[in-house]
Amino acid sequence: MAADTLILILAIDRGAGLEPLTEQRTKAAVPVAGKFRVIDFTLANCLHSGLRQVLVLTQYKSHSLHKHLRDGWSIFNPELAEFITPVPPQMRESQEWYAGPFDAIRQNRYLIERSQARQILVLDGGCVYRMDYAELVRAHRECGAEVTVAVRAVTGQGSATQAQVELAESDRIGAIRRPVVDDEGDESAPAEADRLQTMGVYLFDRRFLLDEMRRHDQAHRDGRAGEDCNLALDIIAPLTHSARVMAYRFGQQRGRVTPDRYWCDLATVDDYYQANMALLRTDPPLDLYQADWTIHTYQGQYPPARTVPGRTSGNEGIFVNSMLAAGSVISGGGVNHSILFPRVRVNDGAIVESSILFNGVVVGEGAHLRNCIIEKDVEIPAQSQIGLNLKADRERFYVSEQGVVVVTRVDPV
Repeated sequence: MAADTLILILAIDRGAGLEPLTEQRTKAAVPVAGKFRVIDFTLANCLHSGLRQVLVLTQYKSHSLHKHLRDGWSIFNPELAEFITPVPPQMRESQEWYAGPFDAIRQNRYLIERSQARQILVLDGGCVYRMDYAELVRAHRECGAEVTVAVRAVTGQGSATQAQVELAESDRIGAIRRPVVDDEGDESAPAEADRLQTMGVYLFDRRFLLDEMRRHDQAHRDGRAGEDCNLALDIIAPLTHSARVMAYRFGQQRGRVTPDRYWCDLATVDDYYQANMALLRTDPPLDLYQADWTIHTYQGQYPPARTVPGRTSGNEGIFVNSMLAAGSVISGGGVNHSILFPRVRVNDGAIVESSILFNGVVVGEGAHLRNCIIEKDVEIPAQSQIGLNLKADRERFYVSEQGVVVVTRVDPV
């Protein structure tokens, strides 16, 4: 099965909703959960599913992502036909950049044509979740599908970025529609218990996908090469009446991964913040601790995290209900309900509450941070207060709708 499936991971999303976290990196490369990058979850799913022929389609500010793939994911053996290969736009069919997901696939048709795979698994590299793709492939083959779409049950409004799926008999997809962002008063909207949405996981028979690309070639010859196509709404939805398009329900019991059923597309800064904070719950929604389903990543050779007494006060550094990555030092400061990436230092008398501090952040003596995201290598001056007065913070920093302060630099006052 492993050699029969070619994986295309779409890592071309600018991540506009995550700005300013994506000012210097693409969405798939955004740090998450104290030590990982967003794409690590998708790649770990591939690794544990035994699917090891992976092409990562990249474009927007991709240097950080390429470096991470080189440093953290050069683990496959090309002698065994295993690979993780970044593929920026090759411009083989036109002089255009990738216009969108389907165009990125179409521009790399030659890689699909020369592959010996039976199936092409297309994945969104900007989502956080754990899934056994081998079970998806098995279900796809067993039911004789030409396209299989992974779907998840949602409550409330669900994701505004993912299409809504309506099923016919035997989990065959009857329709794919735009998401209902606000269905209040709409009697035609499905009940919460029946609402299903896509999740950026699409499995195609290789020959079928190539045929579909040929059908779209005429549009490109007509001068519309730059047009973007949504995979679910523009490509797969019209096929539901003529092809065997099946749904695969996310979180099914079969497979090796524990069915935590967690999925998040990190569409906004608030989504990102809440997803990270949720990991600090007593019973977090995403299981990072399954021993045989580790999330692989690049990790520097840093010393262990530790607390030490402050140089001036002599008070011991403390942390409560927090994640501390390697190399972090709390020197007389206090950290509560926060996530510290590698090499963070919290100095004497500083307080960090409900915040996310990226690699190399230094918090000066007596500073106070609350509900903040601090970009890597930022030095917070001594006695600073950020997150305690949002009106003042908006004059200097980005503040999200829910009051999360994102600090990418601190200019001298």
